[in-house]
Amino acid sequence: MSTDNESERDGGLYERRIGTPKTVDEVNGYWLFGFGVLLGLAGVAVFLLTDSATTGRGIGYALAALSPPLVMLGAVIRFPLRRTGTYLGYLGTAVSVLGVVWFVNIFPDGWFTTSGDPTVITVYGVGLLLIGLAGTVVPLLSDPVYEDYERMRGEAAAATATAEETSGELDAARDELAATESELEATREELADTEAELETAREELATTESELDAAREDATAAEAAAASLRESKARFELFEDASRRPRWRLRHRNGNVIATSGQAYSSRGKAQQGLHSVRRNALGAGLLRIETPSAEAEAVADDDGPEPDDAAAPDVAIPDEAAAPESRATFELFADNADEWRFRLRHDNGNVLGDSGEGYASKSNAKRALSRLRDHAAAADYLRIDPAAFEVYEDAGGKWRWRLVHENGNVIADSGQGYASRQKARQGLDSVRSNAGGAGLEFPDGDDEGRASESKATFEVYEDAGGKWRWRLVHDNGNIIADSGEGYASKSNATDAVERVSEYAPDARALAAGSAAFEIYEDAGGKWRWRLRHRNGNVLADSGEGYAARSNAVEAVTRVKANAPGAETVEK
Repeated sequence: MSTDNESERDGGLYERRIGTPKTVDEVNGYWLFGFGVLLGLAGVAVFLLTDSATTGRGIGYALAALSPPLVMLGAVIRFPLRRTGTYLGYLGTAVSVLGVVWFVNIFPDGWFTTSGDPTVITVYGVGLLLIGLAGTVVPLLSDPVYEDYERMRGEAAAATATAEETSGELDAARDELAATESELEATREELADTEAELETAREELATTESELDAAREDATAAEAAAASLRESKARFELFEDASRRPRWRLRHRNGNVIATSGQAYSSRGKAQQGLHSVRRNALGAGLLRIETPSAEAEAVADDDGPEPDDAAAPDVAIPDEAAAPESRATFELFADNADEWRFRLRHDNGNVLGDSGEGYASKSNAKRALSRLRDHAAAADYLRIDPAAFEVYEDAGGKWRWRLVHENGNVIADSGQGYASRQKARQGLDSVRSNAGGAGLEFPDGDDEGRASESKATFEVYEDAGGKWRWRLVHDNGNIIADSGEGYASKSNATDAVERVSEYAPDARALAAGSAAFEIYEDAGGKWRWRLRHRNGNVLADSGEGYAARSNAVEAVTRVKANAPGAETVEK
């Protein structure tokens, strides 16, 4: 007999089509029964298709004769009988099959047409008799006590083994519980230490608060001193002398010159540095820039001086630095000739400080873009791209990407795929930076000879389905870690782009910016421009015009940062 566990393993098609079997023998008996029926049908078919007293007719007889013992055996083993009955059924089937084989060997020449061969018939009949006894008489005569005892003893042995295994697991659980209790005790000790440290921190905090109160009192005194300084009746002037050299002077409102730089400076930036040195001793004086239109065109980029930051950005014609700077510019919202909506930031002197850079399909879209510029301009950082740098940004789909940008504004390479987090995008960026310099070059679709790789990556230059030439940087593990992002008109152009990536990527730094940042770059015509780029890659605004020197573009950014947040909006 088979166990229920075996039936669970071997249900198969029987279980899906008929029902859940209790034993494997139930399944085997069913298939054996069906096989016997098919043999009987096959024997009848062969009989009808063959002539009498031929070998084919003998095969038909044999197939038909095999059907009864197989059908009977299938029924016997399908019942939940004792082993004795099952074994007797197998024996009877073997005897019947022996009789059929004997018949096939002597038919037709040794077979008596009328009475047949008595020996063969006897052997076959004995086999059928044994199968019949296995299914009827043996189950009634056999004693199940011994077999039940053996089964129960086997089940008891299995239960004992399971109990021993459970006991071992219980001992292991006890050991783990003891270890956990030890860890818990250690945690309690650490908690006690942490509470002691917290108490010490509270005492230090109390001391710090006392010091802070003292600092507030000092700050109050400093504010009083600053208030007195803000009552200054003078302002700084930044101007150019007759030889067109930058200078500064401190002039009282009655017209008298209180102080002057005494010497000329090589650039406006250096004159501003000298001015700020004096301002530390005359904090209340404002700054008035005297602009000379031709000065910007003659400024030299090499003498720009330091770029301003948010704390030290120079004010424009605002005498009182203690007060928040008021905007001297206005946003103009208008529709261009193509019926697209745009905006521009125009100073009171008529100069356009910046514009949207693109048209919008509706007035509401342009207003939203204008609002983003107003929100981000003041806090935006300055990004230096020299000569190329990596930018990490979040695209419209919420994926993080990187791109390698040249100082002229062109995108040299991009990630080609989005990453789930900024950290993974930085990892992909670092992989390109470490492998691009020594990467080999291959042409999978051509006969051109490339170069061997000195890193773990290789550039592949290929022609896409649209006839454009592209490149991709493939790591040894098969991953594409960078691609061209655009197609090139010729293979040589794509190869030149690969060389630029190999040159710039290893030394390019990753730019770190907040929600938005100003980029100052040199365009293809040699003019300096700026653009305010959101961290998702979108350009919120640009200069709209080119400047002769980088310092002029920096000053333009400073004016936008000072005027955009408070500027009013006028529709035209």
